[in-house]
Amino acid sequence: MALAARSSSAFALARRLTSPSSSTPRRGRPVAVTRTATRSMGATIPDDPKFTIPDQPARFAQGKADNNSRMLTTDFFDGTLFKNKRVLVTGGNRGVGLALVRELVACGADTIVACRSSNEELDGMKEVQVIVGCDVTDTASIAAMAEQVTNPIDVLINNAGYFYEPVETLETMNFEEELKMLDICAVGPLRVSAALVNAGKVAAPGGKIAMITSQGGSVAWRTVQNPTGNDYGHHMSKSAANMGGVLLAQELASKGMMVQMLHPGFNKTGMTAKYEHIWEVEGAVDPSMGAKRVLHEVSLMTPEHNGLFINCEDGLQIPW
Repeated sequence: MALAARSSSAFALARRLTSPSSSTPRRGRPVAVTRTATRSMGATIPDDPKFTIPDQPARFAQGKADNNSRMLTTDFFDGTLFKNKRVLVTGGNRGVGLALVRELVACGADTIVACRSSNEELDGMKEVQVIVGCDVTDTASIAAMAEQVTNPIDVLINNAGYFYEPVETLETMNFEEELKMLDICAVGPLRVSAALVNAGKVAAPGGKIAMITSQGGSVAWRTVQNPTGNDYGHHMSKSAANMGGVLLAQELASKGMMVQMLHPGFNKTGMTAKYEHIWEVEGAVDPSMGAKRVLHEVSLMTPEHNGLFINCEDGLQIPW
């Protein structure tokens, strides 16, 4: 779940390179723009209308200054688009995952939750199919989950994740935790996607797979959001998840399926509680708003935008 815990002015101080080019905004016809990039540590950060701002506090401040309703409200969300759609959410028993389930139920979606264990709230949602015992690091448990999905789903939201809280430096690296994050956050979504697709449980054509990753997986943004490095496992796992999602998008395109990598934004959950002191300055929102943002992007997913990396806060792209 992703956040920019440490931002800096490195972006403003870096050398700017400007050259004319043509680009295609996320949605709409190609338009001529002036492409500006920031180069630092070998990575080029595009400054382009289709890309969001890398500095999290600056992004939120700009959104407030512009009174950007896409960032500050949920007026854009049309829940009717999910009515009677079959949607499966992994890790739907807490945080953003549980908020997604609540929203889907309110929208009238045929909702399935795949999680390690249920809770009182999920048990009380009689209209939701809850499949427990799902460990995204265990291939057998995921295969068993796929068998319990009776009919093809329209949308798969790979939301299950893991975040090791202590800050990792060279002196404090925890290699076991790094491997755990890679397994859960990068390989886990592939286990789930492969099990469901191979079993014919994702609609083809038209099926959508949302990979909930993180802006923390952007290599280009590390010099802005993590100028001193650190947090190796978190960032490596999210970057690997993005690569897996792109490859999945390419392979499934022939089946008429779509895949996108979605940064859900900074949400006020237990996973981000240690960053409570920067929630307000970085624009953290209640998970209910975060869920609407995610579902909005899922509803907009088309074959033309297959394989993109999208910031759900504003609907713009994030560079790799």
